[in-house]
Amino acid sequence: MTLSNFLTDLDLNMEALIKILDYSSDEIFVLNKDKKIIYVNDACKKHYGLNKEEVIGKASMELADKGYWYPSIFPDVLERKEPITIKQTTILGAELLTSVVPILNDQKEVELIVTTARELQSYKMLKVKERDSKKSKEAEDPFGSIITNNEKVKNVLKFAKKVAAANSTILILGESGTGKSLLAQYIHENGNRGNGPFLTINCAAIPAELMESELFGYTPGSFTNANRSGKKGILECAEGGTVFLDEIGDMPLPLQAKILQVIQEKKFIPIGSNKEKSVDIRIIAATNKDLNKMVKNKMFREDLYYRLNVVDIKMPPLRERQEDIVPLIYNFLYKFNRILEMNKLISKDCLEWLTHYSWPGNIRQLENLIEKLVIVSNDVIGIDDLPEGIYNQGLAQIENTAPATLNEAVELAKKEMIRKSYKVNKSSRRVAKDLQISQTYASRLIREYCQDMSED
Repeated sequence: MTLSNFLTDLDLNMEALIKILDYSSDEIFVLNKDKKIIYVNDACKKHYGLNKEEVIGKASMELADKGYWYPSIFPDVLERKEPITIKQTTILGAELLTSVVPILNDQKEVELIVTTARELQSYKMLKVKERDSKKSKEAEDPFGSIITNNEKVKNVLKFAKKVAAANSTILILGESGTGKSLLAQYIHENGNRGNGPFLTINCAAIPAELMESELFGYTPGSFTNANRSGKKGILECAEGGTVFLDEIGDMPLPLQAKILQVIQEKKFIPIGSNKEKSVDIRIIAATNKDLNKMVKNKMFREDLYYRLNVVDIKMPPLRERQEDIVPLIYNFLYKFNRILEMNKLISKDCLEWLTHYSWPGNIRQLENLIEKLVIVSNDVIGIDDLPEGIYNQGLAQIENTAPATLNEAVELAKKEMIRKSYKVNKSSRRVAKDLQISQTYASRLIREYCQDMSED
């Protein structure tokens, strides 16, 4: 019996079927081939704080870009044309297990995408035996810990996954704070050493005299204050895995020669010993410096540079990943709300402001800012909570962006007037008097434009 016949027997029409779906405690989304939402049930309210009328008709990427959920998986489903299950986090901090299934027509083209989502909390009592742990891991989080909707970064990750299968050394380039260490871990996890150790040493954070002992280890009594029983170094402890040499450009020249030997011969000598040890490791290095220029200035060994630079990968700065800023903000907001046991929200105006900032410190700067804002702000993080430098640059960017239409120009002027008046007057009654409008209209505009500013 078909569903159609079954519904006919029950005297159910489409309206009744939708009513049944609306009662589901699991969230149900249906998208068309253009990734526009054509149906969602009432469960979306508890996950995103939106009524279904606010969702239906919207493009899924529009909501994803605003941080209502992350990561977004619909583009990958359209590309792969196969079901994907993924862990997602919503704007309200809910963690969902989301299953996305494409429905194909006779020409094997995607006609519809059906999504079901349930809060992970609901699965705590279930014991699920996974048939293929590696496939499951990839499906759950296709880009590891790296949150992105940016095509440049997606291409970087695809390339990184490709080279992860080899054991060649890799040099990751990029500005400070762009996520080079996360990329190194992603490569490690997707290679044949993924089950082995992943050990990091930051060459810029450790004094030169300690770096050698940290890397190579030492025998008992090798130097003053040495551990009586000696100590294994990172190279030995990483056997079968990966050593990540972060900020390799800060490694002292004498130590560079020893690392070169490890890469070439897979052997090293601990401090205080005269016996070589063999080691099976992969080396990944990263730097925010111009190593080629350092080689010319005799500040970095040329032979080591070429050994490290078998494969090079560049991480784009955050200013070139504008579509990632809002999802990253929500990720850090959720993280620090959980750590600090708070429940802070962030206003849409503040989000817009932050997308216009250039982020010279990249993702690390953004993460540090959100941590600070969660600590010092009121319940809703607003524009007024931003540090002066970020506020001023965001203001300059917005002022330099000319409105495209007359309506947009009017809207911008109205918003600026309301915010300025409300900041001084602090009540809808006084704003109405100041701007010579009705109090009802003033209240509506305050709700629309000043949600991050508390009323006295």
